[in-house]
Amino acid sequence: MSDHKRLARNRRAFHEYTVDEHLEVGIELVGTEVKSMRAGQFSFADSYGRVKVGELWLIGLHVAEYTHGNLFNHEPTRERKLLCHAAEIDRLRRRVEEKGFTLIPLEVYLKQGLIKVDIGVCRGKKLYDKRESLKQKAQKRDMDREMRGRE
Repeated sequence: MSDHKRLARNRRAFHEYTVDEHLEVGIELVGTEVKSMRAGQFSFADSYGRVKVGELWLIGLHVAEYTHGNLFNHEPTRERKLLCHAAEIDRLRRRVEEKGFTLIPLEVYLKQGLIKVDIGVCRGKKLYDKRESLKQKAQKRDMDREMRGRE
C-alpha cells in the first residue's frame, strides 16, 4: 500500500462478488482522462472487463470530462484497453469462459506516476452469501469495539 496512492476502490464489487484472483494491469488513457482520474472524477458503476480478439478491455468505466479540456476532451464512457502480457490475457480468457466467472475492476491507483487497475476474477455471490458476509462484518466491528473499550 505504501508504494501506491489509491484513487478509488470498488466497494460494491466486494459486496456482490467473491474475488478469486487479483491482477494489476495498466490502462490506456488519453490526456484529459488522466487529469480527470487523478482528480477522482470517475465511477465504476457497472464496469467489467472483457477479452476481445486477444486484448483485454474495460467496459463501462465512466470518466468525467475534464473541466479545462476544451474541444480535445474525451468521451466519458468509451471502452478502454487494459495492458498486460499476452499469456495473462489468455489465462484470464480461459478463467472467464468457466461458468460464473467475470472480470471486475476492484481498485484504481497511482503507482510510480502511472494509473493502474487492480482487476479481479470474480464469482457472483448469492443472497445468502451477502447476508453472511454482512453478519461477519458486523461481528468483527462489535469485537473491535469491545477490545477498544477494554484498553
